[in-house]
Amino acid sequence: MLAFALNAFVAVLVITDPLGNVPIFASLLNDYTPAQRHLLIRRACLVGVLILILFTLMGGFILKLFGITIGAFRIAGGLILFGVATHMLAAQKSRIRLTPSEQIEAHEKEDISIVPLAIPLISGPGAIATVMTLTTQAENVYHMAIIIAAILFAGITSYVIYHYAGSLLLKIGETGLNIMTRLLGLILAVMAVQFVINGVRDSFPEIFGR
Repeated sequence: MLAFALNAFVAVLVITDPLGNVPIFASLLNDYTPAQRHLLIRRACLVGVLILILFTLMGGFILKLFGITIGAFRIAGGLILFGVATHMLAAQKSRIRLTPSEQIEAHEKEDISIVPLAIPLISGPGAIATVMTLTTQAENVYHMAIIIAAILFAGITSYVIYHYAGSLLLKIGETGLNIMTRLLGLILAVMAVQFVINGVRDSFPEIFGR
């Protein structure tokens, strides 16, 4: 139980990557008043959390609906996460989360709390794949509760970090944020590989003597 909880909390927090998203949030919210920034950040984090919880609860149904095996999804989820991790290791923003054209378009919007802040920066494909992969490892209702708690923790952490995004950039600087992002990217890469290994083991049990 403790190992699953640690894995879930770390995985969800790392993939949502609030520290790595600080420069983008600071840039997108630069032209808003403090009150507007507070409202947009709160709404973005709330929507992001709700989306991830929805996919956590509906994950099993979605897999059954499309006839996707747990092993196949673990492999696919691991590969997606590894792609995000490689960009984090290079301190680059993954195009899975936000493309340059989407970032330019965001500057022209009045309300950016849903797109692109909540989707895809907080609850993008990588985060959705992570929570759904975790649900394939959940053995009981307590494990599901742990995943939801991990999502809530990541949402609260993201809210606090984004609220002080400007101050963080001034105190830590982009170099400091990049160093932290690389360390988190390494952790995510290892977890992604483990997801793939688990998926291969589930898909080809005869190879592993199961």
